[in-house]
Amino acid sequence: MHPEVAVVRLIVGLAGIVLIVAMLWDAFETVVLPRRVSRRLRVAFYIRYVWRAWVAIAGRIQRRSRREAYLAYFGPLVTLSLLAVWALGLILGFAMLHWGLGSQMNAPEPHPGFGTDLYFSGTTFFTLGLGDVVPKSVAARIALVVEGGVGFSFLALIISYLPVIYQAFSRRESHISLLDAWAGSPPSAGELVRRAGGDRALLEPFLREWERWAADLLESHISYPVLVYFRSQHDNESWLSAMTAVLDACALLIGAVEGAPRRVAELTFAMARHAVVDISIMFDQPPEPAQPDRLPEGDRAALMSMLRTNGCRIRDDAEAAARVDELRRMYEPYVNALSRRLAMPLPAWLGVQGARDNWQKSRWR
Repeated sequence: MHPEVAVVRLIVGLAGIVLIVAMLWDAFETVVLPRRVSRRLRVAFYIRYVWRAWVAIAGRIQRRSRREAYLAYFGPLVTLSLLAVWALGLILGFAMLHWGLGSQMNAPEPHPGFGTDLYFSGTTFFTLGLGDVVPKSVAARIALVVEGGVGFSFLALIISYLPVIYQAFSRRESHISLLDAWAGSPPSAGELVRRAGGDRALLEPFLREWERWAADLLESHISYPVLVYFRSQHDNESWLSAMTAVLDACALLIGAVEGAPRRVAELTFAMARHAVVDISIMFDQPPEPAQPDRLPEGDRAALMSMLRTNGCRIRDDAEAAARVDELRRMYEPYVNALSRRLAMPLPAWLGVQGARDNWQKSRWR
C-alpha cells in the first residue's frame, strides 16, 4: 500500500471513530441524560432550521384546521428523523472505520471498496447477519462485534424512548383537555375565574393540580425537548395557551380578586413561570414584549365588570392594576417569544362571547 493511501485510510478511520463517538454521545444526552444540555453543537441543531421552513410553508395555508394539522406532523416526523440521523451516522462511522482498516473482509467482489464496507456496516448494525460478507482480520472482527453491540443497544434505546415520549405527551394533554370545561376553548383567565366564581374551595385544589402539571411539563420538556413541537388534539388548544391562561389567572387572583387562595396562586405562578423561562432558555429564545398589549384598558374594564357581575369580589383600584401588571411583566415576554417561535397563539384574557367549549361540539352539531 502506498504511504499516501495509508495516511488517507488512517485519517478516514479516525474520522469514523470521531463520528461514532459523536453520535453515541448525542443520543446519550438526548435520550438518557435527564437534564438540559447547553452545548450548541449538537446533531439535533438541524431541527431549528427545518422548523423555520415548516412554519413558512404553514403560513401559506389559510384554513386554521388544515394549518394546525400540518404543523402537528412536525413533532413525530422530526423525532423519527433524529433516530434515522443517529442510525445513519453510526453506520457511516463504522463503514469509515472498516475502510480505514483496509476493507479487511471476504466478499463476493474481488476488490471490496467503501460500498462493501457501507453494506457490511448496515447489515451488522441492524443485526441481520446475512453472512455474504465476513471480516478476515482481528481488527475487523473486533469492529464487527462492537458495531453489533451498538446496533442492538440502539434498537433497545428506541424501543424505550418512544413510549416515554408518548407517555409524557399523554400526561400533558389530559390536563389540557380538563381545562376545556374550566376555562373555555381556547382557555382564558377571565373564563376560568368567572366559572369558578372566585370560590376558594374550587380554586385551591385546581391551582395545586396545575402547579404539579407545570412541574411535570418542565421536567419532561427539558429532558425531551422534541415534546415542545407536539401539538394538542384540538386546533384551539396548546400546552403554551394552557400555561399562559393559568399564569394569567394566577396574576388575576393574586392582584385583583379578594378572598382568593393567594398563597396557592403564588406557588402555582412561580412554578409555571419557572417552566416557561427554562424552556425559553433551552431554545435560546430571548423574551419579547407582547405587541399589542394583551390586556388593554378597555378589555381590563370589561374583564373586571364581568367578574364582578358573576359574584367575584374584585379590587379595581390603581394598586391592584399595578400588581397585576407587575406579575404580567414577569412572564408575558417569555410566553410571547415562545408563541412566535412555535406558532402557537396566546389566549386572550377575555373568553370569546357565545363560543362553545370543545366538549359541547361534535361532527353533527
